[in-house]
Amino acid sequence: MERTTPESASKQIDLYLQTLYSLLRTTADVQIRAFEEIHTNINSPLHHGARSQSPDLSAFIYATLRLPDCISTVHTVILGHSAKVFSEHGYTDVESWQKVSARARRRRCFFDGKDSLACYIGSRSDIEDLIPVLTAYQIEWNKLNLLLSRITQEIDVSLVDHNPDLFSQLAVELQMSVEDLQRLKVIWQDQFVKNLLIIASTPCDLRVRLLSGSLSEYWRSTLAWWRNIEYACPDLCERPVYFISSNTHSPTNLIAGFALQQQTRLMNFLEQAENKQLLDEWHDIQTRNVPSSLENLLYYVLKKYQQTNEGKDLIEAQKDWESAHGITRIPSEHVFEVDAQVIDLSKVDPAHIDPRLNHGDLSFLKRSNALILNIDYPLGLSAYNILTKLAEYISPILGVYVMGKAASLNGKHGDIMIPNVVHDEYSHNTYLFQNTFNALNVQPYLIYGSVLDNQKAVTVRGTFLQNADFMDVFYKEGYSDIEMEAGAYLSAIFEMYRPKRHPIDEIVNLYGVPFDVGVLHYVSDNPLSKGKNLGAGTLSYFGMDSTYATTIAIFQRIFQVERQRLTK
Repeated sequence: MERTTPESASKQIDLYLQTLYSLLRTTADVQIRAFEEIHTNINSPLHHGARSQSPDLSAFIYATLRLPDCISTVHTVILGHSAKVFSEHGYTDVESWQKVSARARRRRCFFDGKDSLACYIGSRSDIEDLIPVLTAYQIEWNKLNLLLSRITQEIDVSLVDHNPDLFSQLAVELQMSVEDLQRLKVIWQDQFVKNLLIIASTPCDLRVRLLSGSLSEYWRSTLAWWRNIEYACPDLCERPVYFISSNTHSPTNLIAGFALQQQTRLMNFLEQAENKQLLDEWHDIQTRNVPSSLENLLYYVLKKYQQTNEGKDLIEAQKDWESAHGITRIPSEHVFEVDAQVIDLSKVDPAHIDPRLNHGDLSFLKRSNALILNIDYPLGLSAYNILTKLAEYISPILGVYVMGKAASLNGKHGDIMIPNVVHDEYSHNTYLFQNTFNALNVQPYLIYGSVLDNQKAVTVRGTFLQNADFMDVFYKEGYSDIEMEAGAYLSAIFEMYRPKRHPIDEIVNLYGVPFDVGVLHYVSDNPLSKGKNLGAGTLSYFGMDSTYATTIAIFQRIFQVERQRLTK
């Protein structure tokens, strides 16, 4: 197998990382402007217009969605591993600050209400993700600041929200299309005018402070994360376990079936005027005008309904229902934000699970002593830290199943990629493995996309830490699946069955692993399409099609393996 390394492109990215870590060694604040030149030099497809004087709105929106809304007033971002680390550096009350979150990146953050934002990190991948996001945000903010400061005398920005002509004029002055400015308005909603006025009033000059970057701190925070789970469910150390890395909604929705029990109430909610599009979808499903899944629609509507005042009571009702059906939710505390769920297979009720799972006689589940540990997928190297820590305490692990999102160089939004080769940029290994899943396992449950198996994936170090030259080399070698966790998980899997740490810069054969290994990626963007990233839009309801298709395939496989195990 050829393993052509994209050397020139990698050197640019390596220089970015070397600059990043050399600057963060200081105990003082580091100005984000120190990263701007090296950031623009890598020519990331997520920030195609970094050097342009015109705003790159896709990059700005991408960064905005991955930062808490309070970022517009933040001056200093403080990075630490745990509440203990923050306390040791003088931030004794950080968790009494306002808890804030980003819409498109899960990271535990606290805002002091003034100008400081504390962010918890679980591995160096958080640093390699957050610094480029902050840098892109600042670069684009300052472009907008320059343009807005020039036009505030001619255009009353406070009126653009209700004046279409003024809105169009503002778009021209900001060197963007009306459609692009409308995208920003959709993101900011009722804060649109307020945020424009803030940008117009002041340049962005962010600073970042890393409290501790030691490997031992990452291990300590991972151990604290595990201890919290072990305390909530000590049976994990005593019983066989299937490990899933996915999300916190699709596994529980499929297994507990709570939304299906609330169908009448959810349909009444759809009758409200603001839900007309979803109601039309419901009618089309009923009349078979569209092939969509009723169950997926109900899961989506339940989440929307629980966000309203009239539906809030279903939040606790769902927790009670899940508990009665063998599901224990375990929120992470005081460290990085990766929630967990434990599912007791013996308490799964076939009468209530999603009908797409209920094939054949599932009565054998009552005899099962196995548990499923599902975690909200971590970022980058946190995946390695978590799985290696779990393997220290849990035995046997009967299967490792990873569902995550990826960029595709040849697929489209909603497609599913199934790799059996993964090149890992963290270890520089190329992993060959027998993926438990193939296209036939997923295709029956996927309506809108395609399933591409026998793919080759590359695990990158960050969404911004790529460029066209880098991807071109991999694309020529047949790699089309770009993501951030698979390589880290495979490094941990190597150590779960071999008597040494994973190698570096080798071709690694994992075909001898004595348990299931399944990796499924749903396509969220295409980085070779300029501006066509997750900043340009979201998968919304139809994105659930690929999410649930992959989750169904995982549960179908677990049921199959468990049936065989219990009949031996």
